[in-house]
Amino acid sequence: MKAPAKTYIKSPWLVPFNGKFSVAKSPNRVENCPDKKTCGKQLEKLIDELGELQRVLYAADTYSVLLVFQAMDAAGKDSTIRAALSGVDPAGFQVSSFKQPSANEIDHDYLWRTTKHLPQRGRIGVFNRSYYEEVLVVRVHPEYLRGEKLPGKLNLKTLWDERYESIADHEKHLARNGTVIIKFWLNVSRDEQRSRFLSRLDEPEKHWKFSSGDVEERQYWDDYMQAYESALNATSQPWAPWYAIPADDKPFMRLCVAETIVQTLKQLDLNYPQVSDEQKRTFADMRKRLQHD
Repeated sequence: MKAPAKTYIKSPWLVPFNGKFSVAKSPNRVENCPDKKTCGKQLEKLIDELGELQRVLYAADTYSVLLVFQAMDAAGKDSTIRAALSGVDPAGFQVSSFKQPSANEIDHDYLWRTTKHLPQRGRIGVFNRSYYEEVLVVRVHPEYLRGEKLPGKLNLKTLWDERYESIADHEKHLARNGTVIIKFWLNVSRDEQRSRFLSRLDEPEKHWKFSSGDVEERQYWDDYMQAYESALNATSQPWAPWYAIPADDKPFMRLCVAETIVQTLKQLDLNYPQVSDEQKRTFADMRKRLQHD
């Protein structure tokens, strides 16, 4: 079987493939980054560029693109997806969000519910959270495993490595078959998350976003960071790279995400389908018929 194509781009946010990524050394904010206005102007250009790339992607009907977003609560997943992909034609674009699994989903393996939502060729699919929840929140809360109906006695010393292996194999299979995978971890700091939670309490129009459960989860912050570090190290590959994006500055975060998507699609060398000589010979006749219709 052919090896999957390497689709990563060189980026300061690329999680290396050698297993040496460190959450502690990954910045939440970048000094001297462009201001909000500059980020906005640069983002507008990238949005236009992505819109054109998506049209060619759709017409070529060869690749599909899967964007995976993982982050702590209040990191800005929804707004980043909305901003970076605002210029994409809805006909070739879909967003799938994954929260607590249903009873039907639990009766299948954990990759089943996301596999159903994979994008078709020619389309961009977004996973707002994903199968990675099974090695993030479930790792932090292993008691959730009791509800997953797994056979036999569970061995937590091997379970997570087995799940990393399954995820890596799954992504390798997708990449071999034309799915371009780009994974984003929006790296928000604990202090910035606290500030955003307080903002949700202070502003009535944001009250609907607030959940006391999100605040409760802050006590497990270090456990989550360890889970993220392990998952990113185990599954960042040249054909399914992770990018750890600084998320404390939202305009800069959105710019980095959009730039990563655009640069990845550019290297695919996408082109509109070529019309055959035989088809071209019919154009003159079709033109005459339309002109005299």
